[in-house]
Amino acid sequence: MNPRSASNVEESVINRYSEGAKAREEALCCPSSFDPAYLSVLPKEILERDYGCGDPTPYVRPGDRVLDLGSGAGKVCWIAAQITGANGHVIGVDMNTDMLALAKQHHQEIAAKVGHDNVSYRRGMIQDLRLDLDLLAKELAAAPVDSPDSWLAMRQVEAQLRDQKPMIPDASVDVVLSNCVLNLVRPEDKPQLFREIFRVVKPGGRVAISDIVSDEDIPAEMQADPELWSGCISGAYREDHFLEAFEEAGFHGMQIMSRDEKPWQTVQGIEFRAMTVQAFKAKAAEDLDRKQAVVYMGPFSQVADDAGQVFFRGERMAVSDRSFQLLQGSPYAGLFSYIEPRTAVSPEDAEPFADESGSNRHPRESKGEDDSVSGDGSAACCGPEPDSCC
Repeated sequence: MNPRSASNVEESVINRYSEGAKAREEALCCPSSFDPAYLSVLPKEILERDYGCGDPTPYVRPGDRVLDLGSGAGKVCWIAAQITGANGHVIGVDMNTDMLALAKQHHQEIAAKVGHDNVSYRRGMIQDLRLDLDLLAKELAAAPVDSPDSWLAMRQVEAQLRDQKPMIPDASVDVVLSNCVLNLVRPEDKPQLFREIFRVVKPGGRVAISDIVSDEDIPAEMQADPELWSGCISGAYREDHFLEAFEEAGFHGMQIMSRDEKPWQTVQGIEFRAMTVQAFKAKAAEDLDRKQAVVYMGPFSQVADDAGQVFFRGERMAVSDRSFQLLQGSPYAGLFSYIEPRTAVSPEDAEPFADESGSNRHPRESKGEDDSVSGDGSAACCGPEPDSCC
């Protein structure tokens, strides 16, 4: 896509969603359903002018600090606010002033119905979550850009704002949500978009993204069509590439939580459908060998994790301490049996874990060379009497 086309599609997105804030735009909608229990607090105007393709809110937990990318009129924000409760907080980010105005217009009314006010909005671009556009607007008002020199000076101001007053700080949210917005970002900005999402999520946090995906590559002429781009069509990721984007950013445990069987639209033979993906950000940990093992319970004969380690069904597989902890959390819990060594190995005494390729761990590594602790097996009996063993 040439720069002129990129500029045209970005302008088309801004204009189309500004119009969508003023009146219902049917072409921007992909049928999706939400828990009606959370919708009763929302005015008709918010419900009518919400544009999305799925529901990422079931992956919000009580007390979460939530970031909603492309928050629009605020529907997803207020659903999330009810789930988090008063102890949580929801931040909506959108670059469209008309959408933000609509969201703020009904803010107090909705907060009163919810019973707590834990939603706030920021104006910014979702691929640049450090730069607060409202703060930038104040700087521009004080020092308008009217020459190349003033433009260069303003670039320095932008850098200072990102560094000293980031709109969304590093590792500051538990979960990032988005509903049919990532596809609107220009192709050249999408790698940065995923890096920014990864940056703001806390270690141990997660993302839940609903978006439109395609089943084939989208030709250049479709990508250069502003109408198709602003209509959530030609900027869509190919399905497999969408999952790869999370992995490349550093996430793990990507899962397709929903995928529409029937396409929303078919253009030039290419199917476009809604898909919701959940992914996780691991906590920092060293790859130490503490003699732990896991047994994959099935049903597949083998699986591989995002690091490439293979787990064979029913076999005792050696894992690092990092993997051992990771596989006990979401989304892996319940898929494995977890085996600690009989004699714990402290992190200080542990050697670096040398093999992530999928090696078996002999039972003696967990039990120790002297496994006589188990004795004759009498401790495993069901009762105190000799004939009560099972």
